[in-house]
Amino acid sequence: MREKFAAQLYTLRDQLQDDFPGVLRELKKMGWSGVQISGLFGFSKEEVASVLQETGLKAAGMHVGLDRLRGDLQSVVEEAEAFQTKDLVCPYVPPEMRNSESYQSIRRDLNEIANKLKEDGYRISYHNHDFEFETTIDGQSALKFMLDPTQDNQVLAEIDTYWIQKAGHDPLEFIKAYSGRMPIIHLKDMSKDEAQSFAEVGTGAIDFKPILVWGEQNGVEWYAVEQDECPGHPLDSLQTSLNHLNRMAEQLKPVLKK
Repeated sequence: MREKFAAQLYTLRDQLQDDFPGVLRELKKMGWSGVQISGLFGFSKEEVASVLQETGLKAAGMHVGLDRLRGDLQSVVEEAEAFQTKDLVCPYVPPEMRNSESYQSIRRDLNEIANKLKEDGYRISYHNHDFEFETTIDGQSALKFMLDPTQDNQVLAEIDTYWIQKAGHDPLEFIKAYSGRMPIIHLKDMSKDEAQSFAEVGTGAIDFKPILVWGEQNGVEWYAVEQDECPGHPLDSLQTSLNHLNRMAEQLKPVLKK
């Protein structure tokens, strides 16, 4: 399981602007197996791809804005080829588009993109926040509509555990609808206090062990750790999360062997 732990680079967005290659090397030393790309921060795809190859870090997919997916798909695919990943993830819907009509348009467009790229092995996923639960479409939340696990919907899930919990749902129960349809899951913890702030994995209110067991049994290929805000240096927070995940992985070995 340890070979599936990846750091979502949005966590390190400030550091990447100064030294993207150096950050990647530091993450490799820390023990991460992969990274999820979330922008190039002024560096070229060739520079980033070179350091991925140098370090042996794998690309656990790319977060790509809706505008780029709709209007700049060729360059997105070129980046994915450079990083040797087949997973493209729509990470966010801006406030002005959080309505029934827009969600239906987004799902339609993502399906068109998925069908266009399917022959080349690409997969399109959608990453959630909590705001999707504020809109209802056909009697269900916008999130469930976007990820509807039916044969004609090619949009896969990239569930973020923090935002599911923030919306008042049990992350473990929520992900069960997406067996075989979630190549990447976002592991993000929530503080135990009233602030419900972002927390290092294993220090907060979410029980990740059963989520990891479910993931191993239901097709999860990458466990990407993202922490939107950190109390100190983001690398320290990622180290804490990785330490806890490695400990969980060791403890779960007997369970997963059964």
